[in-house]
Amino acid sequence: MSDPTSDPTRSGGAERRRITQRGLWFDEFEVGTVYEHRPGRTVTETDNVLFTTLTMNTQPLHLDAAASEQQGPFHERLVNSMFTLSTLVGLSVAQLTQGTIVANLGFSAISFPAPVRHGDTLYAETLVVDKRLSRSRPGEGVVTLEHTARNQDGEVVATATRQTLVRTAPDGTA
Repeated sequence: MSDPTSDPTRSGGAERRRITQRGLWFDEFEVGTVYEHRPGRTVTETDNVLFTTLTMNTQPLHLDAAASEQQGPFHERLVNSMFTLSTLVGLSVAQLTQGTIVANLGFSAISFPAPVRHGDTLYAETLVVDKRLSRSRPGEGVVTLEHTARNQDGEVVATATRQTLVRTAPDGTA
């Protein structure tokens, strides 16, 4: 027979509470709530070059310093906007959809009002715009999210509206 005080799941004879990081169940999303996603993500030159080459984007604006210096209005290489979009969504995952999402249904209203430069730090926030239970998929619901990315100076560098299909909470979970 083992000593219950040596059990790592018990403390002083009481069960320890265990929490597994996950996103929100459909039931936990509240329309009108803004989630701030932290920590931010500092973008490096390596990030930009790797993403750009992995995705076969040969745009000199992202890869060729000499050519970019000659092109206005920025006169420097800029971070690939698809990397910016991916990072914007990625910053929200742990807090909103990790393990609870079924699928991304679509993106709309994507914009990049200011460029992202090597060394910028991106911070994201998400507004829950709408939610409804799925009419065709029991146990799932559609959540509409408006994502916004800002740089370290608070300047908006990307926005996107995303519709996701999210699981409802298992019985007794939410």
